[in-house]
Amino acid sequence: MFEFIKTIASTGKRRHFEYTSPGAGWFFDIDRTVKKTRTRWQKLEVAETAELGTALLLDGITQLTAAGEYQYHEPMAHIPLLSHPAPERILVIGGGDGVLVREILTHPSVRSVDLAELDSDVVDFCKTHLADLGGTALADPRVSVHIGDGRSFAKAALERGTRYDVILMDMTDPAGPSLALYTREFFAIVRGLLADNRALFAMHTESPDCRPTVFAKIHATLRSEFDRVIPFVSHIRMYGGLWSWALCSARAESSALPGGGSAAGARSRSVAPDAQNLLPISADTAAQRIAERNLSGLKIVSPETWPGFFALWPVWRSLLDPETAPAPATDAHSSYGL
Repeated sequence: MFEFIKTIASTGKRRHFEYTSPGAGWFFDIDRTVKKTRTRWQKLEVAETAELGTALLLDGITQLTAAGEYQYHEPMAHIPLLSHPAPERILVIGGGDGVLVREILTHPSVRSVDLAELDSDVVDFCKTHLADLGGTALADPRVSVHIGDGRSFAKAALERGTRYDVILMDMTDPAGPSLALYTREFFAIVRGLLADNRALFAMHTESPDCRPTVFAKIHATLRSEFDRVIPFVSHIRMYGGLWSWALCSARAESSALPGGGSAAGARSRSVAPDAQNLLPISADTAAQRIAERNLSGLKIVSPETWPGFFALWPVWRSLLDPETAPAPATDAHSSYGL
């Protein structure tokens, strides 16, 4: 053990350190910087590492590594999409690197993907330097890239009457420009964009292990607008350990439906039970849909691992207790303390 510690302390390479909590974190060695630039919104860097492959950092925070991106993007894409019986219209807020879109497009029912990304330089940067990971996915004819504020795009889409089967938010942490996308008012807009009772919204919800208060506050805010909020978790090495997401479905009495109707009106027309979203779907249903959609080459999402994504330790589930949950984040009081 001593020799191992001595070795990692004296490589002579540039070492990237990153906090995962106020007093702890992780590191990796960088062999060389491929490209570094500053946009209007943030600092971008693509670096090469021997162990993790190509790495993308925004403002010094790891967004993806070539060797480990699947640990984030597989659950983020496939758990929500498999939970919908036939997702056709998808909205991605953030995700300008294109990797999440790459995974979405493997589902044969998908007809269109709207990508709302704040920073055009991220899109251009990743098309050039990360084309083999996700950049080329954004050139697919089913994909429309919209540069601008994600909240403004969502609000305009709602006013136009646009509706989606699945909405995925692939954003940086709740701070800075992203903070307006983590409030109750924004989640109300998202809820209105869901097409029907089967439609789903999913987003990352930080680490219940490393950032328990942030995890609890995101979930409390989601529960203030969505009827069902189902947490799921997995290990993501490039984010320093355990990570989490939320799978959400709209309130039946308030979610908007295509054509300007309401779910309450649909309920009065006797919506069939299979039009409701029963979350989470079973491992058998997941297996059937994986086979029907010919999703091959998945590295962590499978019928065997499916139940494990939803199996939270009691200590993490206790963070979701309504009796002790923090107040939801609102536009007036949006801070998550990061």
